[in-house]
Amino acid sequence: MPNVLLIPAYRPGAELVALVERVSGTAFRAVVVVDDGSGPEYATVFGSCRATVLAHEENLGKGAALKTGMAHAAAMHPGCGVVTADADGQHDPDDILRVASRLERERNCLVLGARQFDGDVPARSRIGNRVAGLMVRALVGQRLEDTQTGLRGVPERLLIDLLAVRSNGYEFELDMLAAAKHLSVPIVEEPIRTIYEPGNTKSHFHPFRDSMRIGFVLTRFSLLSLATAAVDNSVFIIGLHAGLATATAQAAARAASVLFNYPLARRAVFFSRQPHPATFSRFLILVATSGFLSYHLLGWLHQRLGWSLIVSKMAAESALFLVNFLVQRDFIFRRRTQKSES
Repeated sequence: MPNVLLIPAYRPGAELVALVERVSGTAFRAVVVVDDGSGPEYATVFGSCRATVLAHEENLGKGAALKTGMAHAAAMHPGCGVVTADADGQHDPDDILRVASRLERERNCLVLGARQFDGDVPARSRIGNRVAGLMVRALVGQRLEDTQTGLRGVPERLLIDLLAVRSNGYEFELDMLAAAKHLSVPIVEEPIRTIYEPGNTKSHFHPFRDSMRIGFVLTRFSLLSLATAAVDNSVFIIGLHAGLATATAQAAARAASVLFNYPLARRAVFFSRQPHPATFSRFLILVATSGFLSYHLLGWLHQRLGWSLIVSKMAAESALFLVNFLVQRDFIFRRRTQKSES
C-alpha cells in the first residue's frame, strides 16, 4: 500500500511549493503539509501547495506538527506508513522516493534517511548531530550515522504509539528512536544526499537550545536513576539509624525504590505499554538479583576495605548502574516480537 508523505513546515519559503510539485503524482497516496503556526503572511505559500494542509494556530514545535500529521494519516489513510520530510529543500525528491520505497519493502522497520557528514557541512548541523550521536548508542543500543535526519519512513505499526510521546520539539525525533527500540521496531538506514544552502539560514534548529533539549531526553535515564538512588539510600540510612540489620534495611530500601522507580521507568523513560504482569514480574526479578549482588558487594567493601556501610552501598549501586540500565532497556521494557515470544 502506498505511503503518505508528511511535511511539517514553519515559515517556509518557495522550496516547500517546489517540493510538493515534484512529488505530486508520484507513488504517494497523499501529501500532507502541517503549517506549524507560521502566521497569515505565509498563507500564500501554503495555498500554493497541492496537498492537504493542516494548521496550528500557534507554533507548537516540529514534534507537535509531526504528530498532527501522523494522527491525520492514521485516521484518513489506515494501513499506510508515513514518510516525513523537511520543508526547507534539504531533501532531494529522489531520496524521498527511495526512503518511501525502502519502507514499502520493509514495512515493519523505521527507515532513516542517513546523510553523510563530510565535506562542507554547516557547523550547526555538525554540532547537532554529534551531540545526539554521542549518546544515542546507549539509548537504542545501535550505532546510527544520522540521528537527526528529518527524512524518515515511519511504519504504520509505530504511528499510534508515537502520538502518545509527550515531547513536541526537535527532541521528538530522538524519542521516536527510543520508542522504536522499546517496541521492537527495527531501525534501518538508507543513504541520502547531504544538501545545504549557504549558511543553512532556513533551518529553525538552534544548536545550543535544541541540543540541550535532545540531551535532556537522553539524561532522563540518569535523572531517574539518581532520584531512585536518593530514595533508596535515604530509606537505607533511616533503617540503619532505627536499629535494623543491614539486610533488613537493604530490603526496605529496595522495596521503596521499586515503588518509586517502576512506574516512572515504564512510562516516562521506556515508553512501555505492555501489560503490568509482563513487565513487573521481570522488573522484580531484576530488583531481587540486583539487590542480592549489591548486598554482597557492599558487605565485601565494608569488611575488606573498611568503608562505611553507606559509602559501600553507594559504590555497589554505582557499579551495577549500567547493568541495570541495559537489562531494563533490552529485556524488561522492550516489547517482545512474535518470534521471540514463541
